[in-house]
Amino acid sequence: MHDYIVIGGGSAGCALTGRLIEAGASVLLIEAGPRDTHPLIHIPAGFTRLLSSSLLSRHETQAQTAMDGRKRILPQGRVLGGGSSVNALIYIRGQHEDYDDWASAGCDGWSFREVLPYFKRAEDNERFDNGYHATGGPLGVSDLKQVCELSRGFVRAAQQAGIPFTPDFNGQRQNGVGFNQITARNNRRCSAAVAYLRAAEKTDRLTVVTDATVQRILIEGDQAVGVEYLHKGQRVQARGSKEVILSAGAIQSPTLLMLSGIGRAEELQRHGIAVLHELPGVGQNLQDHAEVGTIAYCHGQYGYYGQDSAFNTVKNGLQYLMFGSGPVSSNVTEACAFVNTDNPQERPNAQMHFVPIVFFDLDQEAIKKPGATINTCVLRPMSRGEIRLGDNKAGTPPRIDPRYFAHPEDRRVAIKGLNLSREILAQPAMRAYTGEEVFPGLSVRSDEALLSYINQRAKTVYHPVGTCKMGDDEMAVVDPQLRVRGLRNLRVVDASIMPNLISGNTNAPSIMIGEKAADMILGRAPLPVSAIQS
Repeated sequence: MHDYIVIGGGSAGCALTGRLIEAGASVLLIEAGPRDTHPLIHIPAGFTRLLSSSLLSRHETQAQTAMDGRKRILPQGRVLGGGSSVNALIYIRGQHEDYDDWASAGCDGWSFREVLPYFKRAEDNERFDNGYHATGGPLGVSDLKQVCELSRGFVRAAQQAGIPFTPDFNGQRQNGVGFNQITARNNRRCSAAVAYLRAAEKTDRLTVVTDATVQRILIEGDQAVGVEYLHKGQRVQARGSKEVILSAGAIQSPTLLMLSGIGRAEELQRHGIAVLHELPGVGQNLQDHAEVGTIAYCHGQYGYYGQDSAFNTVKNGLQYLMFGSGPVSSNVTEACAFVNTDNPQERPNAQMHFVPIVFFDLDQEAIKKPGATINTCVLRPMSRGEIRLGDNKAGTPPRIDPRYFAHPEDRRVAIKGLNLSREILAQPAMRAYTGEEVFPGLSVRSDEALLSYINQRAKTVYHPVGTCKMGDDEMAVVDPQLRVRGLRNLRVVDASIMPNLISGNTNAPSIMIGEKAADMILGRAPLPVSAIQS
């Protein structure tokens, strides 16, 4: 019997497991996907080839009322390391205010000054070692070794549009345009699995079971005692002597709670599941970033179009292997901007990911031309969705309804953000490489027409959170110690605990959650509060 059972080997689950093992505990880690052995996982540009692979679960949403009734795909990592093994490697923490807002909403211990030490403990930053950053942690964070000319053109164009340059999105202020740091070390992806599990697996205290589907959490009385999972066609029950920790992500964590009899009574009874513990917030409060692209075609071979041809694949692969440089060392999404669409001096409410190719969603047409895409998303959407069960079987896809753009404020910010991205695309620094805007197109001007374009083209940024929210209100699923309210020996440790979506990419915050949870579970005092001003 292990001390702890961790369900899910994603960003938070790996960080948590690594720290528990480091402290001398024994852990059973159960992951639905395979081990992270695919060679493309470990090459920065490799993720572009993995987006349609079996290493991601291609969840489908319910028809989105505010998006012309379209269903959208919502891929999530399904491999050891989770999203950190298949994402674009972007290292973004969010804004100081995000975490201060959590603390103000009843999440004691989660202000920015209280979480910053955990970001720093995780980090091994090759450029920064200051009040906001650190070296020596397990997570490699580095500058890009490859930045294409088109990405540099975007950064210059954004400055021409009045957006200041910033060298660090994770420093004192997020505002500005610049180049991303990435979760890599020595030109190789540093996923949470690489960062935290490689050392842990050298001990005899970690058991990793992959390709295993957890069926339910075993509840006896008011406490969790173990799990039941399916592995190689066999149903297995495993018990933990101390705690069961759910780290399956914002889609699967609430789904597993409900399948285990924990959730809203009406929802459980609808599927014939005995109500073991009523928690109405399970599956509610779903939030996600949705982005929409402004696109122009290039008038030359700029960006990364064609770099995946047979000849270029061989050439670029050899350059990467011999010199650690070239397109293969790029994360493709090399530059970002964080802006406030109403007042440039205020806290950003929109993020722009620049992609030096023509990029639509995976289920939309692929345009085979060199181009530039500015994908703009609403950073703190006010729309709230939910996760519900498909039926009472673990293998059945859940009903996912993000309700993208249901709130009028999200639509307003999206339109303003789209117009700002069009302004950037029209600047001389971009027009040196591109022609006129093609999407949404110069004829699309009115708010109504722009909203129609958003409804037709918007896609997920792969950042679902919030479905097992932390807090002290009646809809909170976990308390600030991440304990499932009303039950013993059961915690949730992943992005689902976020009460509100952070302002940026969610991998780094998920790792931070795993780091902080480890101290809570081990009964350690929190790391000393940061002295910097939040």
